[in-house]
Amino acid sequence: MTLPTSGSVADGVHVLPLRVYYEDTDAAGIVYYANWLRFLERGRTELLRLLGQEHSALRDERGINWVVRRCTIDYLKPARLDDTIEIVTSCGELRGASLDMLQHARRGEETLVRAELVVACMGDNGRPVRLPPHVRTALSQVAVSGSPAETSLGSPRSRHIRI
Repeated sequence: MTLPTSGSVADGVHVLPLRVYYEDTDAAGIVYYANWLRFLERGRTELLRLLGQEHSALRDERGINWVVRRCTIDYLKPARLDDTIEIVTSCGELRGASLDMLQHARRGEETLVRAELVVACMGDNGRPVRLPPHVRTALSQVAVSGSPAETSLGSPRSRHIRI
C-alpha cells in the first residue's frame, strides 16, 4: 500500500506535490479560486506532519488549535485539470502566539499563486496561547532568515496588499 505523501523539506522550504483533479476546477477546467485556500492548507498541514507536529496531537495533548488570522492571496496564473503543481511553504516571523506563513504554488518554475498568512495558536477557550518551544524549534527549519526587507515576501503583518 502506498501512503499519501507529506512532501519534503529542501533548501529551507516545504514542498508538497499535488495534482489538479476535476473536482478542483470550474466549468472552464481552471482551478476554482477558493480551492487554492484548500491547497495551501494542505501545504501547512503536511509541513506540520512532516515536522512531527500534527494538528491532532497538538489539539489533543496541549489544547492548541491553529487559526488563520489574516490571508493575502495573489492569483497570478491559472492551473488546469491534470496539472501537477507544488505548494511551497516557509515561515516568516515567529512571534509569541502567532507566526507568518509564506506560501506559493508553482507549476515547474512558474509561480501561479502567492499567499501570505498570519496563523495563530488558540486554546480551547478561544484565547491565544504561546507557540510551544518544540513547535517553534521545528518550524525554524523552514524559517526565512533576515528582515522582511531582505526577503521576497516580507511580513504579512506589516505590509499592504500588493496589486
